[in-house]
Amino acid sequence: MSTYTRRTKDQLAARVAQDIFDGAVVNLGIGQPTLVANHLPAGREIILHSENGILGMGPAPAAGHEDYDLINAGKQPVTLLAGGAFFHHADSFAMMRGGHLDICVLGAFQVSATGDLANWSTGEEGAIPAVGGAMDLAIGARQTWVMMDLLTKKGESKIVAQCSYPLTGLGCVKRVYSDLATLECTPAGLRLIDKVDGLGHAELEELVGLPIAT
Repeated sequence: MSTYTRRTKDQLAARVAQDIFDGAVVNLGIGQPTLVANHLPAGREIILHSENGILGMGPAPAAGHEDYDLINAGKQPVTLLAGGAFFHHADSFAMMRGGHLDICVLGAFQVSATGDLANWSTGEEGAIPAVGGAMDLAIGARQTWVMMDLLTKKGESKIVAQCSYPLTGLGCVKRVYSDLATLECTPAGLRLIDKVDGLGHAELEELVGLPIAT
């Protein structure tokens, strides 16, 4: 068995931020994806959108400088960059649905090898569904990326041949950024972009339970 170290949440956020191109308009989903805002490369103009009506969102404020009238969709305090704007929720969703976002970064319960997304409910009895704007983002953004742990707490892969949880969108996920590897979802299945040092290709395939092209 090889020896490898998982990416921390901040390392994973930095890995996602590395791939966001200059000038991109990006929505960061609730949960882990919000950390990406703190790791955007210096000198690269990236315009962050929040579905509750912000364009030009900045990183998390310093301790003691929080303004709870200035929050993201996850109700976390944020900052506003010079030139940033506030607007109505309906206008925000029009941006999402109208194809005006270059990238959205979402969390997920499951992603299929061909890019189907399940991220709003596990379907379990008594589970509280959390659709939010996920469906609008997943289908409306030009690229949908998922940021998540590769395995569940039980050690099962969240990347599957076919999602068993209720679907958010079909064939919408282009990339999965995980704590062990970055993978591209294609109509032909998974393709490896990169993986953590020390993790062998065959071992990664065993963890996922699916073939991964290089």
